[in-house]
Amino acid sequence: MAQSRTQPRAWQRMLSGRRLDLLDPTPMDIEIEDIAHGLAFVARWNGQTSGDYAYSVAEHSILVEEIFRRLYPNEPIKWQLAALLHDAPEYVIGDMISPVKAAIGPDYGELDDRLTAAIHIRFGLPAKIPVTIKKKIKKADMVSAWLEATQIAGFSIEESNKLFGKMNPDLVGDLNLHLRPPVETRKAFTARHAALMAAL
Repeated sequence: MAQSRTQPRAWQRMLSGRRLDLLDPTPMDIEIEDIAHGLAFVARWNGQTSGDYAYSVAEHSILVEEIFRRLYPNEPIKWQLAALLHDAPEYVIGDMISPVKAAIGPDYGELDDRLTAAIHIRFGLPAKIPVTIKKKIKKADMVSAWLEATQIAGFSIEESNKLFGKMNPDLVGDLNLHLRPPVETRKAFTARHAALMAAL
């Protein structure tokens, strides 16, 4: 039966050739190269950061996984992988600052959840991450947000402490953000993913 002309197109063709249905994504249409490429070109903070290159979601994801390892060195490799992929759906739905997500309402969250489940299954993770692990990844995410806010997004330390929590200097003192071309970030993200998959 021919598709109705009034039904909106809900799929996107990826550079790998996959056709990803955004409303009903399947693990077989998920490729890490597509994720790495997309995230390397999605800017955090709506692009409002200093430097010659946007600070990408791919770069942020690499940092969150590193912070997660520092905070929780005894967690299994699979949860490090989950930390690296925590924002992976943004390779097709983009990164929105929290106030915009709140304005859109639950539809954004539902779309994000469906894509997350497909991505997790594709790489051998449970569709839903345990709440305890999600909270730990969120903690690492907040540390990353604090670093980004203070180093490249123009926030004062005092303001960042109020928004993201006060940081332990021993944890973040040596972490400096990377601003590099998307092609380099894409390679770094793909390489970290490959290393984690090989260690599973």
